[in-house]
Formats: sequence, structure tokens, C-alpha cells
Amino acid sequence: MSATTDPNRAGWALTWASFAALMVAVTLAAGLENPSHVMGFQPVIGLFGALMLGLGPFRPQLAAAGPRLAMLAAVAACLVFGAFGLLDWAERSLIVGAMAVGYWLAAWMLVARLAAMPARGGLLGRAQALVAPLVFGLTLIWAWQLAVQALGVPRVILPAPAEIGARIASSLPILWTDLVQTFGRGALSGFAIGCGSAFLFALVVDRFDFLRRGLLPVGNFLAALPIIGTAPIFVMWFGFDWPSKAAVVVAMVFFPMLVNTVQGLAATDRMQRDLMHTWSAGWWQSLMFLRLPAAMPFVFNGLKICATLALIGAIVAEFFGSPTYGMGFRISTEVGRLQLDMVWAEIATAALLGSAFYGFWALVERRVTFWHPSQRGR
Repeated sequence: MSATTDPNRAGWALTWASFAALMVAVTLAAGLENPSHVMGFQPVIGLFGALMLGLGPFRPQLAAAGPRLAMLAAVAACLVFGAFGLLDWAERSLIVGAMAVGYWLAAWMLVARLAAMPARGGLLGRAQALVAPLVFGLTLIWAWQLAVQALGVPRVILPAPAEIGARIASSLPILWTDLVQTFGRGALSGFAIGCGSAFLFALVVDRFDFLRRGLLPVGNFLAALPIIGTAPIFVMWFGFDWPSKAAVVVAMVFFPMLVNTVQGLAATDRMQRDLMHTWSAGWWQSLMFLRLPAAMPFVFNGLKICATLALIGAIVAEFFGSPTYGMGFRISTEVGRLQLDMVWAEIATAALLGSAFYGFWALVERRVTFWHPSQRGR
């Protein structure tokens, strides 16, 4: 199908061509108005990247994969080059605001085009799945940096990403010490104890039905208790070091893991259970060869939920008493000193660590439950 016979593609091309022409005109007008600004041609090149994006094939099937990837790579290079030029010219003005909106729309369209590309198999396909969210995240960071610079936001209100990155680079020993204390001792030990005990208790609940009817409502009540109220109690019971943080994590992850495992063990249908009964399989054999493999997607769903809850619980627990290190301790202390760049450095470290821990269990799930329909085509 040609561009002349595709009204959708022609409409998108006309829209983006008009947008790019308008933004180029605004850029030239800004240069004539105040030539002292060292703006150069970087933002103009970025806008021509948006023009290329509009004139390129809008639908993935209209062009081969190789040329389409080359076009998108060229567009991304132009946008990155122009975006850094706009950062050098960041100030509070309508011109900068209009161009920032233009770059945001261009980056948004680039992410949409990347996400619409056909999925590939193997390692290249997995890398392709990460490109679109990575580009979108970098766009958010760029918009954050530009907004802080252009609006002159005080660092005690919201530091720029560049300041946070510099603080991370200069505070690696402190961040590592806090990470080991909060995640390695508190969150990880509580995660292992809580999820392991919940899994074993789920097997007992599944074996004796009266426990399902009697104890699960009590567990639901305990899970609804606010962590803000229970954390100080655990600190008083287990002391200021990591055991109290592990206890808070156990209380947070136990019930989600228990509910997911119990539901997974009940996921098999009656025909499958009758078939095992026909083969004279006992409860243990039915559990090992039928019900436990069928429960694996539910088990890993609980593990992924608890992976994020564990780190959150350990950090919150450190607000109510901890040694002189730890992520929660550092955040509460640096907020009082108005060192917001250090606070955001700890937040960024915790977010990256939590995402990596979640990704680890997602990867293990893909290896273990490759047979499940939810894993097909991934």
C-alpha cells in the first residue's frame, strides 16, 4: 500500500510536517529575537527528527524491519541531540515551553512507534521489549531536568536529576551500607521467612479444610492492620536492629503469599482431580504431580507482590528506630537536614533495587512456568 492510498498515514504525515514547520519557525524567531542565547541548531535538528518521524511509515507493516529500525534510530539520535541543546537554553519563557511540548510529543510518538513494532524472538526480542519503556523513562527524566532549570525550582523542593546523579556517584559507600542493612538483612530475611512459612502453611490449610474456613478470615484481619501502628511495636519487641525490620516484613508478606498459594492449589478442575483419583493417587501424589505444578503461576504472582512489599516494609520500619544506617534512617535524617538530593538518591536506589528483585522473580517464573498460556509468545 502506498502513502497516497493510505489516508491515515497521509494525515499523520501532514500533521507532523505542519507541527515541525511551526516549531522550526518558532525557533528561528527566537534566534532573531535574542541572538545572544547560544541555542545553535541542536533544537532545530531535533525538530527535523520529529518531521522524519511524521513522514516515515506509520504502520509497521508498510516498511521492512531494517529500514524502519534505521529510521527510528536516526530520529532518536536527532531528538537526543536537540533535547540536550534545549537544556542549555532552559529558562522560563513561552518559546522554551512550546519547544519542550514539541519534544515531548515527538518522544511520545517515538515510543508509540517502538511499541508497535512486531515482537521478535530470542535475546533481541527481549531487548526490544525494554527499549520503549527505557525511552519513555529517559523522556520523563529529561522533562524533569528541563522543568527544574526553566522554572528555577529550589533544590530543597525538588532537586534536578543531574544533582541526584551526582549525589549518587559521590555517596556510593553510604548507599551500599544502607542497602546491605535494609535489603540484605531486613527485607531479604523477612521475605524468605514470611514467604517460606506462608507456603508451608498454605499446604497445611489445603490439607485440612477447617483451617481454610477458620484461620483465613483471621489472617485477613491481621493483614489489614496498618504498618504504621505495628512497626513501633515490633521495634519494641525485637530491638532496633534488623530483626525488628524482618518481623515487619514477615507480617507484610505472609498473607499475600498465603492467599495466592491457597488459590493456586485450588486451581485444578474436577476432571483433573478425578483422573488422579482414578489412578489411585493419594493426597501427596496429587499434590506433587498435579496441584503444585498448576499452582506455580499463583505462587510466583505472590512472590512478585511480596518482592516489592518487603523493601517497602523494611524502609518504613526503619523510621521508628534503627542503627545509624539504613535506607529509612537515611531518608528521615536527610529530610530533617533539607538534603533532598540525598533523599532522592536513596529513593532511586530503592526503586532500582525493588525493580531488579521483582524482575528476578519474573525471570524465574518464565523459566519454571514456560508451559503456562500466560508465558507463551513472551
